[in-house]
Amino acid sequence: MSSSQDRPHGGDGQFVRSLTTAERDARAAELRSKGWTYSRIAAELGFNHRADAHNAVKRVLKETVREAGEDVRALELERLDRLEAAANEVLEREHVTVSNGRVVSLNEMPLPDDGPVLAAIDRLLKIQERRARLLGLDAPTKQAISISPERAAALEQLVEELGEQ
Repeated sequence: MSSSQDRPHGGDGQFVRSLTTAERDARAAELRSKGWTYSRIAAELGFNHRADAHNAVKRVLKETVREAGEDVRALELERLDRLEAAANEVLEREHVTVSNGRVVSLNEMPLPDDGPVLAAIDRLLKIQERRARLLGLDAPTKQAISISPERAAALEQLVEELGEQ
């Protein structure tokens, strides 16, 4: 184990830091931010090695970045929710065709205008695409590519011919 205060987590080889270890890591980061060397931090906090103090600071920085990233992601998702609600309002609203400041009618009925509806649909798709990217939903899928021996031979021949030129 990495420390006597750490404990195994679910048998998956990872360790969860205890509160004592987390507090010591935070103190190490605080001291480092004040310009202390890793050797001095190790001596002050009882780490066995300078590298242990360095790793403690790295753990705090990694967690801080991850938490900040999660906060930014949550904020972006809230913004996308508001934009989606506004686009849905446009989508649901009735739109009439206007020309030269006047409503265009057909058989004394206002002529519907599909332009704003289609624009709202396009905007909703862009919002959905952004949300999918933000959440990592569109991660590329791995694909295995197989090639027949005949095609492999033809490909090798083509490569050889290109190399001769």
